[in-house]
Amino acid sequence: MHAPLSPQAPAEALRATLAELVDGLPPRQAAQATARLIANYRGATPTDAPVLRDRSDVVAYAAYRMPATFEADRAALGALADAVPQWTPSGHTDIGGGTGAAVWAAADIWPDPADGAAPRPVTVLDWAEPALALGRELAARAPSAALRDARWRRARIDAALDVPPTGLVTVSYVLGELTPADRAAVVDAAAGAAEVVAVVEPGTPDGYRRIIEARDRLVAAGFHIAAPCPHSAACPIEEGTDWCHFAARVSRSSLHRQVKGASLAWEDEKFSYVAATRFRPGPATARVVRRPQTRKGQVLLDLCRDTGELSRETVTKRQGPLYRAARDTAWGDPWPPREDPAP
Repeated sequence: MHAPLSPQAPAEALRATLAELVDGLPPRQAAQATARLIANYRGATPTDAPVLRDRSDVVAYAAYRMPATFEADRAALGALADAVPQWTPSGHTDIGGGTGAAVWAAADIWPDPADGAAPRPVTVLDWAEPALALGRELAARAPSAALRDARWRRARIDAALDVPPTGLVTVSYVLGELTPADRAAVVDAAAGAAEVVAVVEPGTPDGYRRIIEARDRLVAAGFHIAAPCPHSAACPIEEGTDWCHFAARVSRSSLHRQVKGASLAWEDEKFSYVAATRFRPGPATARVVRRPQTRKGQVLLDLCRDTGELSRETVTKRQGPLYRAARDTAWGDPWPPREDPAP
């Protein structure tokens, strides 16, 4: 067995382990498996069987999709941590976690205790044994004790799912594989088990609709929205006119470039998400919901506000520190900055 990668952070350690997987992946087999997985990811996924069927599928998925899922999960969990800075998960269960992108992301956001205390218990539930096996293999090399000690448990992700009580439950890139009834049941099971629930889906109109369905169920279960919404009222986006999503920068592997015929070393992963808490969080006053537009002497910010409304704010050079802060503000960031910018 490989020794843990150290002293790298989880993000760097994951990239290193995935690079080793790519080196041993036959290019033609990888391309074929990846093409099928892309079709499933875009919405042609059967709802009565796991997407990842065998070792070749899982290795192709891990090399091609896991970095993007990790970055989207890390962005969503980072926004959650920003809204509840004093909270850390007492435990973490990832539903439909596959090879473990969400638990790697959580380990990056909430590292192991520095005082030598026991790491939080981590459990990954998935119905594809090959995915769990590879996830276990990857985690064995993680710098995080929570990841190395994680439990990888086979379970059907459906209406009969049992989720024991824990601090954090994540449901990442899995709702699209389920029937509507199972989607509702899985979100309800997460809400019944956790202090905090985070759901992440592809940043497509369909993915956003699944997020809204999950958001509505979480609010109905008594949860408060921590991110991205600065409120728990109804989403102000009129159905069918637009969708709320964000972007995370992903480094492309050689497999990414080979399959896509691409030359750039990066791409943007579009994702939609909701993070909700049983306790009252400190969400942003507003959140930037589109890429900021920088013009001569001004920055245009499209915002979702804590009043439950969408609006555009123009920040001009005459506003000094606030203008400088606006120039540094990215799509998905809270606004205004949580700390007043220095003059």
